[in-house]
Amino acid sequence: MTSKNAICLWYDGAAVEAANFYAETFPDSAVGTVLRAPGDYPAGKQGDVLTVEFTVAGIPCIGLNGGPEFKHNEAFSFQIATDDQAETDRLWNAVIGNGGQESACGWCKDRWGLSWQITPRALIAAISDPDRAAAKRAFDAMMTMGKIDIAAIEAARRG
Repeated sequence: MTSKNAICLWYDGAAVEAANFYAETFPDSAVGTVLRAPGDYPAGKQGDVLTVEFTVAGIPCIGLNGGPEFKHNEAFSFQIATDDQAETDRLWNAVIGNGGQESACGWCKDRWGLSWQITPRALIAAISDPDRAAAKRAFDAMMTMGKIDIAAIEAARRG
């Protein structure tokens, strides 16, 4: 591992599966070193995957197969900025279509319980519009959405 700092994400035995999904789905993502247990241990056997190094959208991560004790929650999420509706749809549909679940305002969870914010750049521009009335209209529109609809956000922004 070359990075001095990485995000460690806890999985219940599915770290490699998750890392492979992220690498196939998100730009600038890859799977690196898989560390296997050199001997038997209380929760597993020699050769079991302990950790996997991977990158998600340029962010170094370590997937730890720690067991069922801890679950992901919304206190941590990846926010992925998208450039257009096609990219928004592709990423959203990949996460949801692989056993994930929809949430509100561009949030969704993958099949392992990790939260993702699939956030079009157009949404950020709209809700930070210096015209506060336009920003509020865009924000109010976002609050009704699961996956973000850029055309609806832009229409709300225009009034």
